[in-house]
Amino acid sequence: MPFRIFWLAVSFAILNSTSFAMAASAPATQDIVAKHAASVAFLGVRLQNDNEGLEPTSDSERLRLRKLEDMFKHKLTQSERYTFVSVPDDVKAKIKSGQFIGECHGCEVDYGRQLGATLIAWVTVQKVSNLILNLNVFMADVATEKMTFVHSVDIRGNTDESWRRSLDYLIENYLLSASGT
Repeated sequence: MPFRIFWLAVSFAILNSTSFAMAASAPATQDIVAKHAASVAFLGVRLQNDNEGLEPTSDSERLRLRKLEDMFKHKLTQSERYTFVSVPDDVKAKIKSGQFIGECHGCEVDYGRQLGATLIAWVTVQKVSNLILNLNVFMADVATEKMTFVHSVDIRGNTDESWRRSLDYLIENYLLSASGT
């Protein structure tokens, strides 16, 4: 019996020292991941309401746009493959007052360079009706000025849950599973 207790104590000591060594190296591992994560300038989320005159953009939809931005950044940061650069208020104001991102003939890349990012990203939600919507995610490489990710998913229903689930699906099944992105 004492022999078993001895080996149990030795095993416990080895386990604890290994756990301690792994815990001690965790910040170093996080630093390595952060150094290799692509820096992204997120240029916003826009609602393209095809029937603004008949079905004006609601406060709920404006809130969903802000939630999509937070969710997009959170999910990509959590993947440890991406970090986000800060976009100052003056740049946000310039983006808002100019042509739409994705339709401005390269202004997106200029913003990415100005912000020191490796990638630029933006999201659009096209509202055809309260039943039919479409969520689009775009990413481009600042150095090459080429799109690295363009994908779209259809949304059925104009609810918080349908928007959230659509972005979740797109990120998990396309963006984070795509090789090289």
